Amino acid sequence: MFRELTGEVLVASQITADAVAEAARQGVMLIINNRPEGESDDQTSGDEIEAAARVAGLDYVAIPVTHSGFSEPQVAAMAAALDGAKGKVLAYCRSGTRSTLLWSLAKVKGGGDPEDLTAIAAGAGYNLAPVRPLLDMLKAQA
Repeated sequence: MFRELTGEVLVASQITADAVAEAARQGVMLIINNRPEGESDDQTSGDEIEAAARVAGLDYVAIPVTHSGFSEPQVAAMAAALDGAKGKVLAYCRSGTRSTLLWSLAKVKGGGDPEDLTAIAAGAGYNLAPVRPLLDMLKAQA
């Protein structure tokens, strides 16, 4: 259900309120919703996930990413959420891909190496090729 990027960061496809309880059992302390509301008729709403997270004692933040791409404010918000987490993080979207891509952008902005992040993402079944030029650009700016 959850794919591990690092010991502290998990990603997933769309989750349900039941998955929030499972995340809490696995030590997750923050849920990051990267899916915009209304993307699909069958998705669980962010409000429902947030309510389940609060009941489970977890923090919750929404950083929606549409298929149009990533913005600097989204990258900064993801970096802030990851940096401020008090434990494990679970980020989700429709498939886990946007969450993984946004994670990689935030990590490179903080000094991470694109090659290392590419290998980590591949190990979890995700391909960073769609954002590789952005990763390289952010690395050059760091």
